[in-house]
Amino acid sequence: MNIIAIFGSPRLNGNTAMLMHQAVKGAREAGVHVEEIVLRQLKISPCLEIYGCKSTGRCAIQDDFQKVQELLLAADGIMLASPIFFYTVSAHTKILMDRCQSLWVKKYWIDKVQAGKWTPKRKGLFISVGATQGKKLFEGSLLTVKYFLDVLDAELWRSLLYRGLDFEGDVLKHPEYLQEAFDSGKALAQSLADMNQNVTTLLTAAYSPDS
Repeated sequence: MNIIAIFGSPRLNGNTAMLMHQAVKGAREAGVHVEEIVLRQLKISPCLEIYGCKSTGRCAIQDDFQKVQELLLAADGIMLASPIFFYTVSAHTKILMDRCQSLWVKKYWIDKVQAGKWTPKRKGLFISVGATQGKKLFEGSLLTVKYFLDVLDAELWRSLLYRGLDFEGDVLKHPEYLQEAFDSGKALAQSLADMNQNVTTLLTAAYSPDS
């Protein structure tokens, strides 16, 4: 089983990064391979909407996005961590999401999959923090993340959303948040293992001589 962990904060050691590191630690303790991607360290252009993807479903812009795309498509689980900026994900995260427009084209234009008529192949964990206590603080980002995962045939398995965290290190005042992230990473790994076992059981039954 493989998980890709995407760090979407502009800060390398901010609150979302600390939470993500705990989730990664939990998943690895459960025996799952985790590939970490720090978006700030990559060169990924925004989508230029040239629709070079219409024929093949692959983005025509050549940069670090291709590497991330291959890891996303090879993953069984996706961990995404981003702080909140203007009620949605960070610019680094949104640029990656927008470049996945090519995957949307592949899925819905080329392969002609009907919306809502697909079976999840992957599971996603979303980790996010915001500075304010706003009631609707995470509504925009959750909707965005849901449709980002949609193009990857992934379901939003769990969200860890924490208010009142702004300055670097604020999350250290809440060890229960860090523990929850660790536990969630471990639980995601177990959930993926269970899903894989179910698929294996179904395939075995389908190809059994007695079936």
